[in-house]
Amino acid sequence: MAAKPPTGDPVQDAPDVTAPQHAAAGLPAIAHTLRIAQRQMGVRRTALTLLKVNQKDGFDCPGCAWPEPDKRHAAEFCENGAKAVAEEATLRRVTPDFFAAHPVSDLAGRSGYWLGQQGRLTRPMYLAEGSDTYEPVSWERAFDIVADELTALSSPDEAVFYTSGRTSNEAAFLYQLFAREFGTNNLPDCSNMCHESSGSALTETIGVGKGSVLLEDLYKADLIIVAGQNPGTNHPRMLSALEKAKAGGTKIITVNPLPEAGMERFKNPQNARGLAAGGTPLTDLFLQIRLGGDQALFRALNKRVLETEGAVDTAFVEEHTHGFEEFARAARTADPDETLRATGLTHEEIEAALAMILASRRTIVCWAMGLTQHKHAVPTIKEVVNLLLLRGDIGRPGAGVCPVRGHSNVQGDRTMGIFERPAPAFLDALEKEFGFTPPREHGLDVVRAIRALRDGAAKVFFAMGGNFVSATPDTDVTEAAVRRARLTVHVSTKLNRSHVVTGARALILPTLGRTERDRQAGGDQFVTVEDSMGMVHASRGRLDPADPTLLSEPAIVCRLARRVLGTTSTTPWEDFENDYGTVRDRIARVIPGFEDFNARVARPGGFTLPHA
Repeated sequence: MAAKPPTGDPVQDAPDVTAPQHAAAGLPAIAHTLRIAQRQMGVRRTALTLLKVNQKDGFDCPGCAWPEPDKRHAAEFCENGAKAVAEEATLRRVTPDFFAAHPVSDLAGRSGYWLGQQGRLTRPMYLAEGSDTYEPVSWERAFDIVADELTALSSPDEAVFYTSGRTSNEAAFLYQLFAREFGTNNLPDCSNMCHESSGSALTETIGVGKGSVLLEDLYKADLIIVAGQNPGTNHPRMLSALEKAKAGGTKIITVNPLPEAGMERFKNPQNARGLAAGGTPLTDLFLQIRLGGDQALFRALNKRVLETEGAVDTAFVEEHTHGFEEFARAARTADPDETLRATGLTHEEIEAALAMILASRRTIVCWAMGLTQHKHAVPTIKEVVNLLLLRGDIGRPGAGVCPVRGHSNVQGDRTMGIFERPAPAFLDALEKEFGFTPPREHGLDVVRAIRALRDGAAKVFFAMGGNFVSATPDTDVTEAAVRRARLTVHVSTKLNRSHVVTGARALILPTLGRTERDRQAGGDQFVTVEDSMGMVHASRGRLDPADPTLLSEPAIVCRLARRVLGTTSTTPWEDFENDYGTVRDRIARVIPGFEDFNARVARPGGFTLPHA
């Protein structure tokens, strides 16, 4: 039987500090996974649910966006993913009685862990102005409250529509369609806080703001550089891919201010070597970079490549690049001592890295937040791309760029149009398909949305998933800004800090999770997601909903759009709610790469979008 939620609240500021580990996963990971899952779901539900995670006929893990191989293990999930699934498929429930017993002033003093452990939200809840207690309301009343606030605004730009990366392609497309038909491009999302710099740098250099490799490319690479990323902590299934690459002879350089146990040694819990033996050492060269020193490192490597006879793929550079001479002059004149000091590394370490790069004919560079969340993130990633361009390592098997996304569909959300600075071609396609004139002025990103709330320029904040106040920078400023809103709305599966940092009025709208069956008037529905490598596939929930009154994210958007836009909208919102296939038909006509969307995504494993 699943355990009840914790009654106590662990002391978040007094962590138990132990000696560092030098290996990850293995038997302890299995034991911890099963213990956490059983506490949330019980034994039978754990078995039925986990065996459907990331399977071709199952549901996409709500954890990370690492892709699945074509041939999948029966347990195609990691410890992190199992925890995420357990918290969504939990037997614990947050009912109106819970809110009656816990006013907002009480919940605001609880940790995020405690809030999340209480279970699934089951009813729309409303916090009236001046009240300290959420009370249940009907779905109709909830939509009326949102519509009344939105239609009372002086301008559509006084509303902010935030999106989390767990939102499906269908929900994201409908959400941006509603926001733009309402009249604003205020569509900040979690990408603003993670790989925005990757998208900017890659668009400026290779023309596509995404990675250029597939999972199979990792197995063909001679060298993989993992820079500013902790796979064992944030993308554990990546360790299995690195282990397979190592078995084929791939070398790995790890660039990180701190050693990570998973990159030192991986004990794969899915094979005998990982369970009984010492596991697989993954890192061949560890570069313990100084914080923020990655740009200097790649500049130093580029300088040395330019200075090494025959190291530059001249034919590739001449045929496929521009700006080489300007870049080469800047790199050659870089002060070697100053660059070395900025890295915190020794000359010998950089020479060792250079030797491995020069010995490789197929190099992939993977990165995440350690590269993207600096003021100089964009030029750092450009240096990474330039290294690959110098060696001809873009656009061929076993080589290229690999920005590893975090949330499960954060890349798909952006593909679907969740972006405050949409391309004119995308807006043109929307206008042609739906017959309204989308706004052309750029909207607010996350930071500008916080400033607008702070200054009173934004009055309604609507979040499709996520935990905005905990995920955004400068917590105190963000919370004070959000509290100035007239209305805050959160579409969520479980409680988090953002639900207790409210505007004058607040709504919590509970929604279906990935694990749950989505029944609409048109029958059982599925949604789609895009992983870190541009692969699009279906996700089908199998569990009964946590509560029979829950609405899906697409249904919430469609009903809200009908209530707000009324008869002025010719968009078939009711049809979209009843049958998500009709949404995918429209996506196919608006977004390049999704032609014949319904037929292609019905294939086992889905399909891959065009790569750089």
